Amino acid sequence: MDEIRYNRHIILEGFGREGQEKLRQGRVLIVGAGGLGSPVALYLAAAGVGTLGIVDGDTVSLANLQRQVLHTTPDIGRLKVESAAEHIHALNPEVQVEQYPFFLSEDNAKELIGGYDFIIDGSDNFATKYLVCDACVMLGKACSIGGISRYSGQLTTHVPGSACYRCLFPEPPAMKDVETCATVGVLGSIAGMLGTVQATECIKFLAGIGSLLTDTLLSFDSRTMEWNRLSFQRHNDCPLCGSHPTITELKEYAFQPCIKKSTKQSCSQTN
Repeated sequence: MDEIRYNRHIILEGFGREGQEKLRQGRVLIVGAGGLGSPVALYLAAAGVGTLGIVDGDTVSLANLQRQVLHTTPDIGRLKVESAAEHIHALNPEVQVEQYPFFLSEDNAKELIGGYDFIIDGSDNFATKYLVCDACVMLGKACSIGGISRYSGQLTTHVPGSACYRCLFPEPPAMKDVETCATVGVLGSIAGMLGTVQATECIKFLAGIGSLLTDTLLSFDSRTMEWNRLSFQRHNDCPLCGSHPTITELKEYAFQPCIKKSTKQSCSQTN
């Protein structure tokens, strides 16, 4: 352990060398190396999380750079996982990066997620968010699911036994009710606001400190600088985590490209 690099963690009351060692042994999968995945990856790498898996089949474009701070102008055209790995190693060469240059699907989700301790969803579509939710519940994995759009964002954390994403949003919205981020836009700095919260949730989980945003939807509106917490409960009739689940196999929904305005269910802008 690099005592100098992690000194501010080591001297932190309640964290110490034990907490830092837990981070070093941790394995975290980041789904989406875009708006949310960028600050998540940077802060987890800086914190000393031992292994980061990055899942993203996309390449870096000029339009990404307004919010995807993990990438730079010379990275345009490169695979995001390659760009991510390079910048993570430049920040902290002690971190191992496992690259997956493809998108999460019903065929690979369980295999990928099964190898990690904590999963962070920073994807830009509902199909992926529900795959992450469903696979994590089925495999007993902890996860953070977040989303941003326009001037606001939201996130929730799930651990085995807590309410899942489907307890709040049982099904993805219909395509006719969905707006695209490319059309409505997003304030770039919102990705940093929400992504750093997701990274903090992950660090707390791995180190075993504090309380998590379980059974809670945390939302942020940059226009008023207000954070709001909505408490919700695990439902016995939830089709995924309830007493008698009806969702027992992964099903990949048709691509759903961003927010459902009427229910304030949002997904992140990574493209």
